[in-house]
Amino acid sequence: MTDFVLSSPDIPAGGTIPQEFEFNSFGCTGRNESPVLRWQGAPAGTQSLALTVYDPDAPSGSGWWHWMVVDLPPTATELQANAGAAGSATLPTGARQIRNDYGSFAWGGVCPPPGDKPHRYVFTVHALSVPKLDVPDDATAALAGFMINANAIATASFTAHYGR
Repeated sequence: MTDFVLSSPDIPAGGTIPQEFEFNSFGCTGRNESPVLRWQGAPAGTQSLALTVYDPDAPSGSGWWHWMVVDLPPTATELQANAGAAGSATLPTGARQIRNDYGSFAWGGVCPPPGDKPHRYVFTVHALSVPKLDVPDDATAALAGFMINANAIATASFTAHYGR
């Protein structure tokens, strides 16, 4: 049996996130583009997938959701470069972007406060037991995260770091 794994040719697991993936506001000057993400080995019984990017070190009291994509088909194995653009045409059919903590339905790049120690960014693909996540299109990231965790049968993740 193949292990469920997530990787990116753009971001080394345990390494530093390149500046191009930085947000382009709040004092950050990146390109705000989402990286290529690839996974394999989703377990039998996977009916859909979800992808999340989360910063547990954000000084918000609850972390920071940078990206959340739900209703990915179980056959999907990749998100292309900048699939997280607002209104992306490269997301698989039926996939939905949930509002991130910047307030947009898109990738929200990394942007830790200047002088903070580098933050951890946790990239996770979730294999789900349901074909579609039961959340409204305008769901908060917290609600979608709750429903992802309630329906997850497996996860694969890696962590990378970014500071400024």
